Amino acid sequence: MTLQFGDGEYRYELVEGWGRLPDDWSFMQVAGIAVDSQDRVYAFHRGMHPCIVFDREGNVLSGWGDGQLAEAHGLYIDRDDNVFFVDRGAHTIEKFSTEGEKLLTVGERWQCAPKFSNLPFNRPQGVATAPNGDIYVADGKCNNAIHWYNPQGEHIKSWGKEGTGPGEFNEPHGMWIKEDGTVMAVDRGNDRIQFFSPDGEYLYSWDGLSHPDHIYIGPDGTIYITEIDSHSVSIWNDAGELQTRWGGERTDKPGLFCGPHGIWADSHGDLYVSEVLTGRRVQKFRRL
Repeated sequence: MTLQFGDGEYRYELVEGWGRLPDDWSFMQVAGIAVDSQDRVYAFHRGMHPCIVFDREGNVLSGWGDGQLAEAHGLYIDRDDNVFFVDRGAHTIEKFSTEGEKLLTVGERWQCAPKFSNLPFNRPQGVATAPNGDIYVADGKCNNAIHWYNPQGEHIKSWGKEGTGPGEFNEPHGMWIKEDGTVMAVDRGNDRIQFFSPDGEYLYSWDGLSHPDHIYIGPDGTIYITEIDSHSVSIWNDAGELQTRWGGERTDKPGLFCGPHGIWADSHGDLYVSEVLTGRRVQKFRRL
């Protein structure tokens, strides 16, 4: 019997056993997950072969990044299949091709800004790109800022400071840029998502989340969020109305979560969730 989750239009069944690794490989904390235009699934974890690539069926295609990626955190694949890794340990954003060729480094490796100076970077957490290729970084482990760069990695602007008010942050974590350029910043410690204009003007926020981590927006505008305090995944429409949520229990049971962190969907609408804490896995949910 298959395990099913969700409600209404957003119902899923767990694909048990998806993503089995070779016998001498193992996942550590899987901080990031993303899918490219060919439905190849990229898992970014804190262990050997930091980037492990699967096909839709869960077969391992490759593993790379050893010696190039220090500490896995956020992961993002843009419209041109460029792969952006948040290397939290090295204080950089690393842009690669899908074949593992390094294309760009944003920041200076192993050079961190003073703690809580809000200068880039000190243990950054999330990254996303805009339709024009601009790069936005959530710098939230030892800063409380969003940094904006052009496609060549040249700094344009930063904004944010510690606090609970509009435009203030308590550990900005994940990022997404909507098609109209609206910047969505996951403000984890304040249990909300803040929305900004492309140049950082505060617009509004969604409150009442449970330590959200990362965010994915599908082609139809549906918004998928991991919430680490409640160990759950939630799905929202563009108006901020909850469509479904499951989890709520810290557990390694199949289909539930222990530290859900990364989230993405493929072209079929199937959902992939990566886990940190003791979860240390990727789970696939087939959309029904």
